[in-house]
Amino acid sequence: MPGPDPHDDTSRDYEQFEKELLAQDRDAAGGDTADVDDRTAQNLINDLVDADIVTPVPEDHVLVHEPSGTTFGSSTQLAVFHRGWTAGRDADAEGE
Repeated sequence: MPGPDPHDDTSRDYEQFEKELLAQDRDAAGGDTADVDDRTAQNLINDLVDADIVTPVPEDHVLVHEPSGTTFGSSTQLAVFHRGWTAGRDADAEGE
């Protein structure tokens, strides 16, 4: 009895299709972090400081994102990180 026809093997097609679907899911779950300008970042950081989510450390010229323990020297980097971190947490909460 002959084996499966190698021309009918679609496993590679299926694997590629699955990778594309996973990439689309990650893109849909991610938040938009590319549009953070300096003013937006500073406003967000001020709100986060007021909410005790970010702690400024003036002597080291850094900002500490308390929930993650991550330190940043740039308010824009911290704003982008926080948006991504929040989007990741929201996506995890939806998956539970």
